Amino acid sequence: MVHKPRVLVVEDEALVAMHVETILTEAGCEVVGPAASIDQALRLCAQELDAAVLDMNLAGAMSYSVADALAAAHVPFLWLTGHSPSVLPQRHRDRPLVAKPYLASVLLEALSTTVAAAPAPPV
Repeated sequence: MVHKPRVLVVEDEALVAMHVETILTEAGCEVVGPAASIDQALRLCAQELDAAVLDMNLAGAMSYSVADALAAAHVPFLWLTGHSPSVLPQRHRDRPLVAKPYLASVLLEALSTTVAAAPAPPV
């Protein structure tokens, strides 16, 4: 049996979340979520994840705590946002950013690169 990468989707806009979910599912991923709130996203971060796609602004709340949780768990992630990278905290500026609106091919390439470049978690 082939391992399907488990990708957390954190996005509060339903149409965008459905679009990302469709793109990832068609690419052979298992989608976790989508999470539309910080609390929901933080709960899902406790699951076994291979990667995450993270919107920066969830209903007016910045998702930096979710990014912190993912980083602490050594889960590679990228930002999918309409915000400028300049609003990111310094600790997360090295993460890839895909700007909205986006092409499916750009999202998949960025996710692939993000996962491939991630250091192995400590043993």
